Amino acid sequence: MARPRSTAADGAILDATRAALVELGWSKLTMGDVAARAGVAKTTLYRRWPGKNELVVDAVAVLFDTLELPDRGSLEADVEGVVLSFARLLERPETQTALMAVVAESTRDPALRARIRTAVVDRQKRLVLEGRERAQRRGEIPPDQDEESAARHVDLVFDVIAGAVVHRALVSAEKVDADWASTFSRLLIGGLGAVG
Repeated sequence: MARPRSTAADGAILDATRAALVELGWSKLTMGDVAARAGVAKTTLYRRWPGKNELVVDAVAVLFDTLELPDRGSLEADVEGVVLSFARLLERPETQTALMAVVAESTRDPALRARIRTAVVDRQKRLVLEGRERAQRRGEIPPDQDEESAARHVDLVFDVIAGAVVHRALVSAEKVDADWASTFSRLLIGGLGAVG
């Protein structure tokens, strides 16, 4: 019987990966460097991750898994809260470097792009699903008509929120503060007339 994986070793490896990315960048990052920083054998690393792409995506994914959607009493307030949490996560150097590195690299690597989708994007859609279900229970938005349209709405809402926050924080290098988050939330919930 195989020995269970050590969560402490996994955590050390993912921490070491993000630290190496910040210091070295994508092109200079090696599996050997990560293993040395994490204090594990390279064989331990390769048993868990077949290569750098998978390792870096998982190092990014665990950061995003920390995002939560506390109930703030209304859909608008919930959106504002998750926008601010997401922005705080993007302020961390290891998040910025790791996310930008994998996104840039994925433009040339369809397999990496697919892994980002499953390990980061699809997993984080849980926040949209949770917020949508909560808003439906409150009567703020109508129930879903069918699963297909519900899935399209979840995809669109995720794209709008993630796209806007990533663009503002990482592309435009502008602050995502409470004012911006509030205006964005009103726009998302109420449309253009809500922020005129």
